[in-house]
Amino acid sequence: MEKLSVVVPTFNEKGNVENLVSQIGDALTGIEYEIVFIDDSTDETPEILEKLSKENSHVRYEHRVGETGLATAVIRGFRIAEGDFLACMDADLQHPPAILRPMYAALRSGADFCIPSRLIPGGNDGGLNWYRKFVSGTARWIGKIALPCLRKVSDPTSGLFMFRRKCIEKADLQPVGWKIMVEVLAMSEYEKIVEIPYTFQNRESGESKLSTKVTLQYLQQVLGLMRRATKRKGIKVVRWSQKRTDAMVRRYIRGGKKNKEAGE
Repeated sequence: MEKLSVVVPTFNEKGNVENLVSQIGDALTGIEYEIVFIDDSTDETPEILEKLSKENSHVRYEHRVGETGLATAVIRGFRIAEGDFLACMDADLQHPPAILRPMYAALRSGADFCIPSRLIPGGNDGGLNWYRKFVSGTARWIGKIALPCLRKVSDPTSGLFMFRRKCIEKADLQPVGWKIMVEVLAMSEYEKIVEIPYTFQNRESGESKLSTKVTLQYLQQVLGLMRRATKRKGIKVVRWSQKRTDAMVRRYIRGGKKNKEAGE
């Protein structure tokens, strides 16, 4: 089975990283994987990551000094990752780690990308308050108008995705701000995307990083991608129901703990 690298950017997430590592381990039982943390923290997160990396052979981390930003952290993680499949998720547990298992099954079934969606049947964005729902919806709307590659994707701005490493081998990634999936979708080479439903969770610890600066960076990013985005045709987007997702996990992954969110 292909090795999976889960890239996690962190900024002051000391209250979440240990739980995240544990939940990822439960989700990926029977799968070869690594967790690559790229850390810009100013709190005790690096010390916790150092401890985790010594205790758990699946964990690696790099603490950056003098450089910040989620998107650049993720790109750095992709560069040092060892996996055949690459995933990106947040450290705050609003992206449920159990969803990694059906994402992995989607790629094993032949997809180039798997994008969990809050906005298809079976999905839910209940972990967002009304303001963040408004901001997220506006960002999605702007992205789809400006970038044709996003128009068939129901939830292109969430930051939770998995793809084959080969998709970015020739990609000119120049990320700005936080919306890394928009950059990767616009600049990569791929033919098939599978969307699966998931429920966005409430944050367990720490604070949201959403700010006016983040919003302005997103607009800057979209404007740049309008000029740089790879021109392509014939992208196929397939949406799996929860029932089909469950069946595909059983088909492509054997073993592991039963988990409702993972579809077993």
